[in-house]
Amino acid sequence: MDRPSASRQVVPEEDIIEARAFIDLFMIAPQTLVDQAEFRCMQLGAGCAISLPNAPAIGLNRILGLATLEDLDTAYEWMSRKAGRRYLQMNAATAPQQTHDWIRKRGLVPQGNGWAKLRRTVPSTPLIHSGEVATRQVKVTEAEIFGSMMGAGFGFPASLTPLWSAIAGKEGWARFFAELNGKPIATGAMYASGGYAWLGGGATVPEFRNRGAQKALITARLNQGASQGVQTFVVETAQPSADEPNISHANLIGAGFEQIYTRMNYRFPDGS
Repeated sequence: MDRPSASRQVVPEEDIIEARAFIDLFMIAPQTLVDQAEFRCMQLGAGCAISLPNAPAIGLNRILGLATLEDLDTAYEWMSRKAGRRYLQMNAATAPQQTHDWIRKRGLVPQGNGWAKLRRTVPSTPLIHSGEVATRQVKVTEAEIFGSMMGAGFGFPASLTPLWSAIAGKEGWARFFAELNGKPIATGAMYASGGYAWLGGGATVPEFRNRGAQKALITARLNQGASQGVQTFVVETAQPSADEPNISHANLIGAGFEQIYTRMNYRFPDGS
């Protein structure tokens, strides 16, 4: 077997599990949503290109986890025919020069501070969360409540509620509510495959923020993953800076995650 050359980018496992989660999300999405919202996804190698034009989230309008220029060309041509804001996500620090040249040639420009990618190993013993917030898994009958809460937290239109509702009861997925006095106030999701787990969907009802809900949900997902054989957990959040601190990032560091790299968001030029 040939060793990778210094100019070749290798897709890290931390990106592969994230891409798998979004490919699976597309596969289980209701057909009516796929048709009406023009939801599309294309798998390429270990990564994917995904498009949901009326979703404001970068995560649903991006190219992720591609290592070759051939795959980047294919994804770029595919994504260029989609509507909405579109992005290429890339770890600029490890991308070879030819990839940076490819990005510049197509007029993609970095936007914002990028995303911090974080990782931690499985806890050796179950974690305990103390505080007023409790957590529990979401029942299949609560799928619509879960989907609407998560969508509202990320600014999605109500028409996209079925997207995250669809993961309820699906293989590989775990869904959690954080509750205060028995009332759901926050959501969290986890997708697990091959010893890795991706954490996402952390959204808190605005009036209940800063009450410890996300800390409780991180603990719940770590414990759940450990119980089903997960060895490595990964998650991403906005890269903090001195001008733009990020509470989610601080919560994850406090829960034992370490930042392993920063992934830049390269926006497609308008009209492309």
